[in-house]
Amino acid sequence: MNLDFHYDACRLCPRECGINRRERKGFCGCGIWPKAARAALHHWEEPCISGVKGSGTIFFTGCTLRCCFCQNHSISQEGFGKEITVSQLGDIFLNLQEQGAHNINLVTGTQFLPSIIEALDSTRHRLKIPIVYNCGGYEKPETIQALADYVDIWLPDLKYFDSSLSARYSKAPDYFEKASKAILQMITQTGRLEFEPCISTDTDGQKNTVSLLKKGTIIRHMVLPGAKKDSIRLLHWIKDMLPEGTYMVSILSQYTPFWNSSQFPEINRRITSYEYYQVIDKAVALGLTQGYMQEKSSAKEEYTPPFNLEGIP
Repeated sequence: MNLDFHYDACRLCPRECGINRRERKGFCGCGIWPKAARAALHHWEEPCISGVKGSGTIFFTGCTLRCCFCQNHSISQEGFGKEITVSQLGDIFLNLQEQGAHNINLVTGTQFLPSIIEALDSTRHRLKIPIVYNCGGYEKPETIQALADYVDIWLPDLKYFDSSLSARYSKAPDYFEKASKAILQMITQTGRLEFEPCISTDTDGQKNTVSLLKKGTIIRHMVLPGAKKDSIRLLHWIKDMLPEGTYMVSILSQYTPFWNSSQFPEINRRITSYEYYQVIDKAVALGLTQGYMQEKSSAKEEYTPPFNLEGIP
């Protein structure tokens, strides 16, 4: 994938809007300069990502989706963040590594892909920790291929099976078509899951071993109100289409209706325990037990990190 021209006629994401982002912003809401709202150690990812010390997470501004329930809406759709140079982005990677991060976690960065690759090229000889690509799943296989030599761990969402749901809530009727192909490409590139032990010492002096993911794919799915049947269809697709041992599934209960969900009465509520555990029970029945199942009590706004420009020069 030739990235040289993509800011001039942007086709980085499946929308392929073709906009010259040097002159005006694309669908993602971004120009040509990387823009981010937070770069810090993050402890709220899956345990094999956050580990003991935390994941070195950069939250980029903008997004290629328009999810009405986005918990990061202030940066994904309202544009909060600060523009930085490619050199500064590379320094952020190195600073997070120096702080003890287990990995570099790039959150929603596709709109800045050429700049991210340039920053990784300038620092990869000094980076000794894995690179995580944390995205909404709405990606092009060509974009995934462009990151083959850079990304060790893929952390995509798989939000919807039904195109009517993805059109209504994320303005992306082709979401499953694109996300399913992208995830297949991710798994092709990473292959089987690889872990390494991380030994920590607690306050009592006891040593504990945590397994950190070194290579592989974790597929996240957040259960939406009234959409448990759609969630179950996704679980069947995962079981039928993806090679065992090449992925983990992370099922989330944290849906919180505190932004534009009010425009859609059917999802302007939290999910019920019945809805969530119906999905969990199906995952177990299908044998999708390698991964994570969030506690129902995780549906809280405080799980959204503060976007206060921490770590952004």
